[in-house]
Amino acid sequence: MTETLVKPTALNTPTIHILPSGLTIIAEQMPVEAVNLNVWLNVGSAFESDPINGMAHFLEHMVFKGTEKLEIGEFERLIEERGAVTNAATSQEYTHYYITTAPKDFAELAPLQLDVVLNPSIPDLAFQKERLVVLEEIRRSEDNPRRRTFQRSMETCFENLPYRRPVLGPSHVIENLKPQQMRDFHSQFYQPQSITAAVVGNLPVEQLIDIVATELSHIDQKLRLGNNKNNRSLTPEPPFTEIIRQEYVDPSLQQARLVMVWRVPGMLELQETYALDILAVILGQGKVSRLFRDLREDRGLVSSIGVSNMTQGIQGVFYISATLPTENLREVETIIREQIRRLHTELIEENDLNRIRTQVANRFIFANERPSDRANLYGYYYSQLQDLEPAFNYPKNIQSLSGEDLQEAAINYLNPDAFGLVIMKPN
Repeated sequence: MTETLVKPTALNTPTIHILPSGLTIIAEQMPVEAVNLNVWLNVGSAFESDPINGMAHFLEHMVFKGTEKLEIGEFERLIEERGAVTNAATSQEYTHYYITTAPKDFAELAPLQLDVVLNPSIPDLAFQKERLVVLEEIRRSEDNPRRRTFQRSMETCFENLPYRRPVLGPSHVIENLKPQQMRDFHSQFYQPQSITAAVVGNLPVEQLIDIVATELSHIDQKLRLGNNKNNRSLTPEPPFTEIIRQEYVDPSLQQARLVMVWRVPGMLELQETYALDILAVILGQGKVSRLFRDLREDRGLVSSIGVSNMTQGIQGVFYISATLPTENLREVETIIREQIRRLHTELIEENDLNRIRTQVANRFIFANERPSDRANLYGYYYSQLQDLEPAFNYPKNIQSLSGEDLQEAAINYLNPDAFGLVIMKPN
């Protein structure tokens, strides 16, 4: 029996509609003259084995290469004729496909989007041609200094978790994949219980659900029930107990790169991530952040510096990255460690904390004003957690944190004497 749940909140009122197969539709009317459908699947590179690393991303390309109903290129042509927009993205733990249309075109175009995602033909000839496109994308990624630095940082941060592997996969793996392997991969992972379809825009909720559910009910009949809801059987790696240093020479660089990484909580311990989000802002997001002011504005030791808290499913990464002259590497590392240590010993002043909490909370709110933003938000949280409350309550959770909470998070997760360190030198 189909189940429909309504979760009202002060800010958002989406409806959650669950089909008998377990496939979930999340719908919300929004008074903006557009409709966005965002189809999320619980599959990404973290679900792959080493011999097929890169399959999820390669499949994202092949989804657009025709179905029984649509010839290659026909989907894109029909989308462009209506001025609609479509695209896709693959990450470690999810793949999502999205389309934005005018409300009057949604009933016609949304079923096409669902058809290409769930019924790709994956023809042999198109597979061979698209393989060359993916290999070129890998080559460009490997030629990009920023991506090279990031990849080496992930390899340093994780010894065993699949986050250490590239989402695109290595060339030698992609070169040896077979079309039937991809068809089997699609059959295994593109299953109803692994799918969340979030749809937001200026049509009544009942109509949004009906358009999506009608198409999915046809597709449901072809799909077997899967059990690939998530990849949570993996366990987080322990914190660093010392500084793990990795140095590389990269002649293509104009300046050195310095990256410091800590293993921190991810989606499995979501409540622990909010304080780390704020600490990332305090340290290195914006022109008033501590590291930016100290290292770039006051001392002129770096060209750029930034900090992010990357909340992944099994385990997150607290990531500090700087671009700087090689001769400044040791001094900059020392100053960053001093700033981390300061978070352990000094409470953040209340005025600063109020400003930063408001900044982080408002940034989240402002980033979810359009239908595409909102559908993306719902699809992400529900596909990863089967729960929308974290999406609704993020600003509240941020605003509730005290200086003591931030200090405790710094002490627990950001050890100035134990982390992964990657240095890339130009010569």
